[in-house]
Amino acid sequence: MDTKELEKKANDIREDLIEMLTEAKSGHSAGSLGMVDVLTALYFGGIVKYDPKKPKWPERDMVVISNAHICPVWYAAMAHAGYFPVEELKTLRKLGSRLQGHPSRFTVPGIETSGGSLAQGLSIACGMAYSFNKLDKKNNWVWALTSDGEHDEGQMWEAAMFAGKNKLFNITQIMDRNNIQIDGYTEDVMPLEPIKEKYEAFGWHVMEVDGHNMEEIIDACNKSKAIFEKPSLIIAHTIPGKGVDFIEWKYSWHGRIPNSEEEKNALKQLRTLGGKIKSEDE
Repeated sequence: MDTKELEKKANDIREDLIEMLTEAKSGHSAGSLGMVDVLTALYFGGIVKYDPKKPKWPERDMVVISNAHICPVWYAAMAHAGYFPVEELKTLRKLGSRLQGHPSRFTVPGIETSGGSLAQGLSIACGMAYSFNKLDKKNNWVWALTSDGEHDEGQMWEAAMFAGKNKLFNITQIMDRNNIQIDGYTEDVMPLEPIKEKYEAFGWHVMEVDGHNMEEIIDACNKSKAIFEKPSLIIAHTIPGKGVDFIEWKYSWHGRIPNSEEEKNALKQLRTLGGKIKSEDE
């Protein structure tokens, strides 16, 4: 897909997110909306190697989302990629649904790890990368998505040290640097800066991108695959709630979902690109 097509796909995914979260009456809005462009770039920008018809294809890349509460955006991207019907997204968090509030590798095709507790995903991803790199000598790449708030936890830094020490060049971590977490703004709760310099000291190659610029995201991902002496971190600066003005930047929307009126407002904004075009509903 070219950039315009990717942006259109991202907007479609945002619309699905609003509808599925409102239908579920439960979930995480801000982080999910903020990471749409990154997930769109990964699955539709030629970055992740996958085959939805063969989820266990031996040559596939591994995608691990450590901040698993944003799985609605993962589900939406995977549905659009063909892993399961888009219509199934409306079953999010419902009894008996495959699409639970945190992902399960036992029920959803294409999901490699179950998620729940924050900060575990990077360790799992590093284990995968170590296995491919040091033991099996395979070319599978590992894409680990993490949040900035997770970096309050020591396990993140243990994993970072492990990857640096073992020169795991076949892992790319993409950090959602949206500056919010459940209790407030990250720099108020537990200051994280200077993140870039910290990771460089741990032996990582670090790049920073606008997490809503498709070209920057794709370029950084491709560059990370050309680094053969150390793991790579892409710090994606995102806007929590991106695309819906009453959600953007507000940490109170970390675990909140729209009501019916807010859903209408959000969908109107997305369908008119923030008022730039006329909606079919108007």
